Amino acid sequence: MSATTVDEVLALYRRWGGDGYDEKLSQLDHALQTAALAVDDGAADGLVAAALLHDVGSLLHYEAAGGDWRPPSRDHGHEAVGARHLGRLFPPTVTRPVALHVRAKRYLCAVDPTYHDRLSEGSQRSLALQGGPMRGDEVAAFERLPGHDDAVRLRTWDDQGKTLGLAVADLHTYRPHLLDLAKAGG
Repeated sequence: MSATTVDEVLALYRRWGGDGYDEKLSQLDHALQTAALAVDDGAADGLVAAALLHDVGSLLHYEAAGGDWRPPSRDHGHEAVGARHLGRLFPPTVTRPVALHVRAKRYLCAVDPTYHDRLSEGSQRSLALQGGPMRGDEVAAFERLPGHDDAVRLRTWDDQGKTLGLAVADLHTYRPHLLDLAKAGG
């Protein structure tokens, strides 16, 4: 099912965003911190929205499970689920980085020998479920994908957006920004 309105997407965050992330903070806190890092880095509007919404697929999994979240024992492909959910509403500048942010983690683990050790415990666990570091042929294929650079930037903010108690803008702050992007691309 694809999202048809920005308010529908934001409602997912209001319903399920307070639930636990695989770290020690909520899904919503992680999303807001990741978006704030994108804003601080001067990212384009679509990439800020992608930073905010990158884990929406996880919220859809929460909703399907009635909020009964448990650490996954297999990869649920939240990045693909999220990108599809957002696809009718937002342009590729939003959905492409969402779709590629897990591959970007695998890519960074392959090209930077120190990257894996800087990942949080939760990200290290999920990496194993997501296929581990890319191999040589996967690296080259990823580098040829449109938007791979934006996905790598998103992944960097994703890794940093895991600080307990960090003060950032609230979800409502992003609503006008998301509405503008939806009008332009949806």
